[in-house]
Amino acid sequence: MDGEQLRGVQAAVVAYVLWGLLTIYWKQLSGLDAIELIGWRITSASLFMAIVVSVTGRWTPVSDALRTPALVSRICLASLLLSLNWTTYVWAVVNDHVIETALGYFLAPLGTMALGVFVLGERLTPMKRASIAFALAAVVMLTVSYGRMPWVALLLAGSWSWYGLTKRRVPLDPVASLSSELFVLALPAFVVVVVGFLRTDGIPSQASGADWPLLVGTGAITAIPLLLFAFAAKRVPFTILGPTNYLVPIINFLLGWLVFDETLPASRVVGFVLVWVALTLVTVDLVREHTTRPAREMVPVR
Repeated sequence: MDGEQLRGVQAAVVAYVLWGLLTIYWKQLSGLDAIELIGWRITSASLFMAIVVSVTGRWTPVSDALRTPALVSRICLASLLLSLNWTTYVWAVVNDHVIETALGYFLAPLGTMALGVFVLGERLTPMKRASIAFALAAVVMLTVSYGRMPWVALLLAGSWSWYGLTKRRVPLDPVASLSSELFVLALPAFVVVVVGFLRTDGIPSQASGADWPLLVGTGAITAIPLLLFAFAAKRVPFTILGPTNYLVPIINFLLGWLVFDETLPASRVVGFVLVWVALTLVTVDLVREHTTRPAREMVPVR
């Protein structure tokens, strides 16, 4: 591993650890309305990215993208999926569903794989078929355990997977892409913040002195891990970057179980084990495919 790759791995690990520890950050704001928190998050992140775009001189690609009708529709879809993902996550954290958020982000890679099959027409290997079977069994087991569909986990996994597919179709660099998505959401998010000031039970009337720095900081804690990840994605092979992603749900799982004392009955543990088996099969299959690819590429294709 050369110096650039090493710095990329370090950036990826820091990004994933920060994403995992965001649960603790949002827990400090658990007495506040989740929808308003998303309004503050998007507004603050938009201001933060406006500064980044100004410093890096990226306004031209952002403005060009927002003036291109075909591209705007994809950016708007990505924005809606991102806001759905963020809202579900923040609501789950402030309402004591941290373990279920971990399940959602464990399921996300499997959701991405399903989209590859059903939307992009990709083929499944036998190990990937087995992983989908384990994932479906896990959802059934967890539905029985919760007494309901694990809708938080499914919303997180589905919105994140579809967001990834949408981002793939937006030909912008990470800074311009994220900035465009946030700027599309900035006005409605700002309206949510303003309405909060007009409500008697809004965040401005509910927040304590210690809450205000956290509210203002939601922009930085949103953008910094994304920028670190963008740095890493250009330097680290995806066979390394992909499995490292599991740090996020592992941290959330441990926080929900050991720190926030959420219940974890045996049936729920079985459901998680089935998901982990599915992820292991996918990871092994990807690594095997990556290690055998050079030999395949040596065969002339006509």
